[in-house]
Amino acid sequence: MTQRTRSPLVRSRYRAGWLMTLPAFLLVTLVLGIPIFQAVYYSMTKWNGITATWIGPSAYWNELTNPIFWRVIENNALLLLAVPVALLIPLAIAAILNEHVLGWRLFRTVYFLPTAVSWVVIGMVAARFFAKEGLLNSMLAGIGLGRIRTDFLSGERSALLAIGITFVWSMVGTNTIIFLTGMATLDEFTHEAARVDGAGYVRIFWHITLPQLKRFIQFAFVMTVISAFTALFSLIFVMTGGGPGYGTTTLEFFVYQTAFAKGAFGAGALLGVILFVIMAGIGLAQLKILRTDD
Repeated sequence: MTQRTRSPLVRSRYRAGWLMTLPAFLLVTLVLGIPIFQAVYYSMTKWNGITATWIGPSAYWNELTNPIFWRVIENNALLLLAVPVALLIPLAIAAILNEHVLGWRLFRTVYFLPTAVSWVVIGMVAARFFAKEGLLNSMLAGIGLGRIRTDFLSGERSALLAIGITFVWSMVGTNTIIFLTGMATLDEFTHEAARVDGAGYVRIFWHITLPQLKRFIQFAFVMTVISAFTALFSLIFVMTGGGPGYGTTTLEFFVYQTAFAKGAFGAGALLGVILFVIMAGIGLAQLKILRTDD
């Protein structure tokens, strides 16, 4: 009897929810859905920006058998190796600053400054730093190691290493603030109880602080991975232009090279769809990670 009396109210709320959601759903469909559908269509064509010739799904097979494509994917995979470093360094900095060491407010501001700087500016500074006559080689010469000076940006692997180092540096501020925010929410009574029991700083950090920071670490990890795939265009464009060869070309930059530098907009759309699928997979993984209770 109670269920019957509630059923009309539940149905009414259900309809009201759909009606209120419908405008936002239609807006998202128009703004995002239609361009995505067009990108999928043009990805299976030979499109020069004006006329499009249908190729079909075989366009994906042709791209997936292209060795340059896999070299680009390899570059993205190698850059992912910088993600743990981009998490561990800020975590260590946040742990030190959270102890309110002398000048911690100043250092917190200093470490956050890269976040407020444009990627273009970071790229210009990094290019000058890693250049053959740059600051890095000057520092090596100053400490008597001038014989090992090198032009980092002239070699494929060394240039990618320079991109990775710059990426880590640019993420330090963001991740440090994320971890500091997490540490500000920790239960101080648990830490005090552990100190009273004689636990040292390392043991407290490993067994109490880190488990409580789980959600913040997961969030910083996902944000750093997404940045490694979609936020390095300006950095690469300014520092190396994707070179030497394809040594520093990521999938994001490859989309630009293919579509706008070569005028192959169909192939560019195809690469964009692949990048979209990869990022969608990362997004789904993010939701699964953040919903995990254990």
